[in-house]
Amino acid sequence: MTQLNANMMDDTGSAKGGLRNPLDAPITGFANRFGEKSKEVERFVKFAIVGVSGAIVDFGILIALQATILPPTRPLNVAIATSIAFVCAVLNNFVWTRWWVYPDSRTHSMRRQLAMFFFISVVGWLGRTLWITLMYYPIGHALMPSALPLIRLLRPEYMPSHSAEEKLGSIVAQLIAMAVVMLWNFFANRHWTYNDVE
Repeated sequence: MTQLNANMMDDTGSAKGGLRNPLDAPITGFANRFGEKSKEVERFVKFAIVGVSGAIVDFGILIALQATILPPTRPLNVAIATSIAFVCAVLNNFVWTRWWVYPDSRTHSMRRQLAMFFFISVVGWLGRTLWITLMYYPIGHALMPSALPLIRLLRPEYMPSHSAEEKLGSIVAQLIAMAVVMLWNFFANRHWTYNDVE
């Protein structure tokens, strides 16, 4: 290890300048079981955790928008609400990915990495938005008959509103899209945005 590289590491072997949290030790312990692939496993687990935080941001904003200013009564409202939620989640994910998942990636400027990260995210967003916009109604229409008895177990007096199927469909379609897009984002960012780490 060169002196420069040694100076960039702290006494635990972690890169300096990164975010640290209580999850680091269990994640590293788990990843170490994978031998020479341990660093990639650690990065994937951290990226998945960042993805969960992004999903919380994404869903929270989507639900708030649908309950207030953008009810899912038209495809345009669904596209706008999911897009706003998506951009907020991307910004959340970029900050956590740069400072926690890849703190040792510093050969690219933050602006360049943000542009690359955002481009990859936009490709995922395009596929995700197309999927959700085309499938939210058919999915909601197909699932509501099965979901209604379950909902009524918790809320016996529940009567679905005129947009209940659309809300259910947009949430389920988004869950499916988020799983696919998370895998796309991890592998594309690992091999392009953060290709400067070992």
